Formats: sequence, C-alpha cells, structure tokens
Amino acid sequence: MPSSAGPRSTSSVSELAVNRRGFLRTSLGVSAGVLAAPTFASWLGAADAKAATGAAAFVDDYKTNITANQTAETNAVLRILGGFAEIWKTGAAWNTGTPLLPEILRANMRYCARLTQARTEAQAKEAFVYDRQHQSYAMIGALGPLADLYRSGAKAVTSITSAPDTTPATTISDAVPAGAPSGSAIGAGSYTSDLGLVAKLVDTVRGPFASGNPAKFAFQYPRPWRMNEDSEVVDTGRTDALGFPVYDSDVVVVTQLLRQRGTNAAEDGGFPSGHTNAFHLAALAFAYAVPERFQELVTRAFELSHTRIMSGMHSTVDVLGGRVMATALAAAALADPANADLKAAARAQALAYFEARTGSTADTLFAYAHSDASDAYADRDDNACLVGPKLTYVLTRRGRSTPLTVPKGAEVLLETRLPYLDAEQRREVLRTTALPSGYVLLDGFEQWGRLNLFAAADGYGSFDIDVSVALDASAGGFGGADTWRNDIDGDGSLTKRGTGTLTLTGHNRYTGGTVVREGVLSAASAHALGHGDVRVSGGTLRVATKSSVQIHGTYAQESSTLDVTLRSGRGPALEVTRRAVLGAGSVLSLRLDADKPPAAGSVVRVLDAAGLRGRFDQVELNSDTLRAVPVYTAEGLSVRLLKR
Repeated sequence: MPSSAGPRSTSSVSELAVNRRGFLRTSLGVSAGVLAAPTFASWLGAADAKAATGAAAFVDDYKTNITANQTAETNAVLRILGGFAEIWKTGAAWNTGTPLLPEILRANMRYCARLTQARTEAQAKEAFVYDRQHQSYAMIGALGPLADLYRSGAKAVTSITSAPDTTPATTISDAVPAGAPSGSAIGAGSYTSDLGLVAKLVDTVRGPFASGNPAKFAFQYPRPWRMNEDSEVVDTGRTDALGFPVYDSDVVVVTQLLRQRGTNAAEDGGFPSGHTNAFHLAALAFAYAVPERFQELVTRAFELSHTRIMSGMHSTVDVLGGRVMATALAAAALADPANADLKAAARAQALAYFEARTGSTADTLFAYAHSDASDAYADRDDNACLVGPKLTYVLTRRGRSTPLTVPKGAEVLLETRLPYLDAEQRREVLRTTALPSGYVLLDGFEQWGRLNLFAAADGYGSFDIDVSVALDASAGGFGGADTWRNDIDGDGSLTKRGTGTLTLTGHNRYTGGTVVREGVLSAASAHALGHGDVRVSGGTLRVATKSSVQIHGTYAQESSTLDVTLRSGRGPALEVTRRAVLGAGSVLSLRLDADKPPAAGSVVRVLDAAGLRGRFDQVELNSDTLRAVPVYTAEGLSVRLLKR
C-alpha cells in the first residue's frame, strides 16, 4: 500500500504519468549513473558525475520530496535511492521496466517466493496485523517494560489487534476503538496526553515530506506478486475470486490481505516500501525520545519491515529502499532547526514521565527498561542476529570497499544515545560501524544505506584516530555511564576522562594504547583493552570479567586505583605481556565474587607480568571477615586471604 508517512498529492493520474515520463528522460532513461553517489564517480560519465556532485545535501533539501517532483534533479529522495537505478530501468509503463542487474532481481524474487511459500499461519496473521495497524503504534512494542506505560501516558490505541482466519469482506483501516478513553488517538498518541510532545515528534518525523509515494510513482517497480522470477510481469489473463488479475508468480500473498491489495498497478509500485519507511521513521523518532530502548527500537523496525516480505506485499529491494529513505528522512527532520525545541522537549518529557512512573532516576531507568526477562528484545545477541542479514538481504558485494563520508546531519540520529560525544565523534562512530561499500542499492547518493544504526548504538567500531571520551557521573543516564560492545580495531588510542564510567566488552584490537585519567574504565572482556600499553594515571581501571584481562604491552599505574573482584579458580585478574610499573599513589581495591568467593587461607593471583617494578601504596579488601596480604614477586602479585 502507499506510504502513510505523508499526504498524497492531489495531482491527476495524467499529470503523474507526465511526471514519470519526465523522470525517465532526465534520469533513468539517460543514465542510471546520474543518481549514483559522488564517491563512486568512476561509475558515471563526466557530466553525470558533475550533476551528482553538485546536488545539495539531503538534509538541506529533503522538503523537495513531494509528488510533483519526480526527477533526481528535483527530488532529494530520488537521489539517495539512486542506487536502485543500477539495478532497474523504469519503462514507459508500470509493466515494461528492464532489469539491469538481473541476478539481483532474480535472487530478490526467489527469496520472496521461498519465504511466502514456507510461512506458517501464525506468521501470516502477524503480517496482516502489521500491514493494517498504524505503523507508529506498532513500534511502541519495542519499548519493552515501558510499552504499557507509554500507551497509557500517550493515550495511544489501535483497533487492529488480531487477524481474521479468512479474507475480510472489505478493506480494513486502523481507528480509535469503541470504548477507548476520551482523547485517545491511533499512532504515537494524543498531543494533549502526558506524552503529547513525544507523539508530536513522531508525527513530525513522519511529516508531509516523508512519503514514499513520489519514489513509487517514479521508479514503477512492481510488487512481487505481479512478477515472475525473471522480474517480468506476466499477466495470465485470468482473475482471482476477488477480481484481481492473476500473474505468473510464485509469491503467495497472505490470504487475509488479498482484499487489501492495490487495484491500480500503475499507482501501486513496490519500491520503496512505504510501510518500511514508516516503521523506521517511527522507530528513530521514538529512539530519540527514549534512547534507553534505542537498539530495541531499531531491531523492531527491521523485524516489522520483514513482515512486508513475509506477507507477499513487498520484496527485499523494496524493504531496503524503505529503510534507506527513512534513515535519511529521520536525520533531516531531527537536524532541522525548526524542530530543535520539539525534539529536546520530547526527550525531556519522556524521561520525566518514565522516571515518575517507574520510581527510577536517569541513572536507573535503563536498568528498569531492560528488567523484564519476557521482553521479546531482551537478548542483544539475538537482536544482532535478527538485524544482520536484513541489512543487505539478497544483495551481493562488488568491487573494493571505499571509505564512507558520513552524510551531513546523520550524527543527529545518535544525539541522545551517545550524548557525551560531540557531533564529530558521533560521525566517527557512524563511519566506523558502517557497512562496506559495494552493495549497489545501498551505494546511492550520500550512501545513507551504509549506516548501521544497530552497531552504532554500541559505540566505535574502530579507533582510526586517537579518541578521548569524557562521561560525567552527574549527568545521569548514558551521559554518566555507557557500554561499548563492538570489537574495536584501528591504530588510534583511547583516553578515558570525566567522572563517569565507560565499559568495554568487545574483543578489541586497537593498537594505540589506553589511558585512564578520570572516572572508571571497566574492562568486561579478556581483550577489552586492545593491543597496546595501558596507563592508569587517575581514576579507576576495573576488571569486570570472570576471566583474565590481557594487556598486550606494558602496564603503568600511579595516583589511581585498580579495582579487582577475587574469584575462586580464575587466573590472574591482569596478564601483562611486558613490564608492569606501580608508582606513587597506586591503590589495589579488592572485593569477593558473589558466586565463587575464594576461601580463607587461599592465595589468589592478581597480576602477572614479564617483570614487576614498584608496589601498591595501599591494598584494600571489601570484606568484614577476611583481610588481604599482598605477596609480591619479580613477575607479579598475589594476595593471601586471612581471617580478620
């Protein structure tokens, strides 16, 4: 169905046809390359490369996305979706297009056919619900333990909660159900509710310039149930029981959705998916206001977008296109100075509301938001497995990877999730967690399709330059404590500043070294500290893993604390491949592991090194029954636990 992201133009069908023909003459019909990214200028002719390079940044030009604009020169959305012009050449009519990379479109159709033929009835009914339910309301489910609180506070309701067993007699739309509380609204909720500013932010991001219809009308790529494996439209001349033409296709539309299909093929294109666009727009707006569930919202957007393929209503390339345009459109709306006050107020309103309703503070709200074991998105690794394949679907890579220039304004998408980083640092996070180039549909103008927001929520993917990060414990929330879960490589270093806490959990390989100057740096994996020297000259280095933390270089500590939990059966807390040096003011703070505490009389290894120089000025054990006696050797330190 057409996107509900924005209102349809009142242009007549004949005017739309003229616009589409103009699009063919000026863009796709002349050269698919006019829509390609400037960084891929080698694919283009000189004139086309110049035209692409001279285009305005998307965030400055997004309001050109209206139905009247159906050329790449006039519509910013068509430019960023230009990678599709490398795959598909629009024809003079909806059923006369030409595959330019038939191997991709053939794989696209095979994927759709296999998925729709193998789906279960439960999957079919789920696809119906998310086809008919308002997309903004559907995204509320990603809030987990906060979801019911949000629905109540926003007065958000839906009339679509289940699917019929057969094809409904009429078309169905979401509406405020009978008996709903006064002031209730479908979608993100009512503007007069306790969360009215959040609802308004979602609707603003999904505003009048966020529709997928102009691109649908311009590209005219048919829906999968109208095409066969060779990406050709083959009309059998027959009609089904509902009066729809029967096409030679192996894609099976969900029974419950048969009557919900568009009846005018020329006005019912598949690329890009409007529902996918809407899901991701709503997800990113909610994620700005409720960053405590950022990654879960992104995951749900991918999950619900997948139901568009499962339903038989869209194909993989349609869904990819919907995600690309939504990422850019969300960034444009959030970066628009006109929306600056609204986005800040929506975030403040959401935080205050959830703190009051849960009895949490900014520091503890994240824990509450992840406190329900039955939460469908409770497992981060499961979420990563769900998102990963859907970043590219059937696309295959070609050519060598080239560096990404992060699109202007994209950093705003991480503004509340990584509030302790500045704009340039957030851009670096986006760059170092992005997909490689070479996925043709994702390599359009400005390459918005390469952004991987799920990974970006977990911090840097590489330290290609020296990184200095400051978290402030008094700021609360992510501003006071955060975790970077990616496997970080690169030649740069990490310096931890500020009173807050940063936790590293990845298998890190960065080689520039690590410096702790203030606050807490928590090493929560064996290789959290990368490959390089580690210096703790202030604050605390915390060993927060059940295994030994490896330091591939030298270790130096002065005027600071090494925080270690003593665990029975574990090797040394720190294993240093080179020399360890303990200077003035160095403190060793010890505590007993709650699950496997070592017994009185045992000797526990704390630090191994190729050589040890100096001693801790102070050794503390947080225990009422035991005391720790340090035992130094030339190669490290152990502690003997004695009864008090």
